[in-house]
Order: sequence, then C-alpha cells, then structure tokens
Amino acid sequence: MLRKFFFFAILASFFLACGNEQPADTTQQTGQPQTFGEAITADGAVSLADVATQLQSADSLQVKVKGKVESVCQVKGCWMNLSDEQANNVFVQFKDYGFFMPKDIAGREVILDGYAFREVTSVEDLKHFAEDEGKSKEEIAAITEPKEELKFMANGVILLPAKL
Repeated sequence: MLRKFFFFAILASFFLACGNEQPADTTQQTGQPQTFGEAITADGAVSLADVATQLQSADSLQVKVKGKVESVCQVKGCWMNLSDEQANNVFVQFKDYGFFMPKDIAGREVILDGYAFREVTSVEDLKHFAEDEGKSKEEIAAITEPKEELKFMANGVILLPAKL
C-alpha cells in the first residue's frame, strides 16, 4: 500500500512539473535577443503592414515579420497577438505546438519567421482564446460572430530586449 502511494506521488509530481513548462525571459538580464523554436536571424524582416498588403493578392506568404506583442496566452504562452502603429494585427501560433513564449512579454518587439495567411476563426475558438488571455466573462459572452483575421504559423521567434 505504501509503495503504491509513493509511486503515485512521484508520478503526479512528474506530470505537474512537465505541465508547467514556461520559458524564462532572459533578455531582461542579458540585454541580448532570445530565440524560440528554430534559430532565425532578423535579416529581411518586414512590417505587419507589408504582410497585410501582400496578402491582399495572395492566399499565403512565407515571410519574416517584425511586430509588437499585444498579448500572450496566459495559460501556457502557446499563442500571441502582434500589432503595429497602423492597426494591423496578427494572431500567432507556433509550428507543431513545439515551443511557447514567456507570458509577460506584452509590449515587447519580436521577429517571426514562418507562414502568414488569412483564416476565419470560429466563435468557439475566439472564446477559447479570450479565456486563455484572461478576459472577463462579459467580454467572452460578447463574442458572437466568427472573425476573419491575419494569422501566422511561426517556425522561429526572436524576442528583442526591452527598450529602456
């Protein structure tokens, strides 16, 4: 009986430790960019406005883009929203759910390499993402229509150091 208890206690602690993986933001301490996913460079990054313009005449686009983090999934860091000064927004997910971002990087600049496209997001998914973001029940209940939006599947991300 005691052996079973210890076995399950060890097993439970293993699963709890694995489920809370959260990348650390080391850019604050080092002042150096930090890479998530595939190693990429900043060379050739374009603005969100450029991507939005190019997607007016294409279904999808392999591109490197620079933007400001508007929000991050507060459950795991498994998605983020980017924005720019021209009110362009993009919803970003990570290839094969293979990496996550720190949850406290709103307001920071990133460079993404991957695949941009337009897609309609269902009401159910919009509500799920709103929950992940920590929105109120009233804000979530107000979501009643699907939304066509610019999306991005990132292979790699560079988190730039915060500006002082």
